[in-house]
Amino acid sequence: MDITQYWAGWDPILHTAITLTAGYIALIFILRLSGPRTMANMTPLDFIVAVTIGSAFGRTITAVDVPLSQAIFALALIVLLQWLMAFIRGRSPKMRRVLDAPPVLIYYQGKFQRKALHKHQLVEDDVHTAARNSAHGSLEGVSAVILEQNGGLVVIGGEGLGDGSSVLPFTGRPEEH
Repeated sequence: MDITQYWAGWDPILHTAITLTAGYIALIFILRLSGPRTMANMTPLDFIVAVTIGSAFGRTITAVDVPLSQAIFALALIVLLQWLMAFIRGRSPKMRRVLDAPPVLIYYQGKFQRKALHKHQLVEDDVHTAARNSAHGSLEGVSAVILEQNGGLVVIGGEGLGDGSSVLPFTGRPEEH
C-alpha cells in the first residue's frame, strides 16, 4: 500500500492553499467584471463556491496523484474562504460594493434605459419577456424593470413602485431622454 495516497507531506497542502486562495480571489473579480447576467439566479459567491467545490471534489475522485488529506484541506479551505468573504461582506460596505453587482434600472416610467441595456447586453425583448413572465400583457402597466444581482429581471407594476424608495436609491436615477 502506498502511503502517499493519504499523506504526501506539507508541500502539496501549501501549494493547494496558495493556488486555491489566488484562484478564488481571481474568480470573484472575473465574475464581478463579467456582470450579473453571467450568474443567472446565483450570486457570484454562490457560483464560485459551487464550481470550486465541484472542481476540487471532481479532481479528487479522478486523479490518483491527489492525496486525500489535500482534497479535504482544499474543500475545507473553500468553505473557510466563503465564510470569510461573507463575514467581511457583512461588515464592510466597501467590500459589498466590490463583491456584489448593484441592481440596475433597465426600464423606468415608460422609458428604456438605453445605456444600461447596452452595458448589460440586454435588448428590449428581454424587458418584454420579463413583463410577460410577470403576467403583464404590455409595458403599459409596468413602472420599472430592474436587473437584480442574481441576473434576473424584476418587474414592478403600476402602483407597486410607490415613491421608489426601494428602487431608486439602489439602482441610481433613470437616464434623461
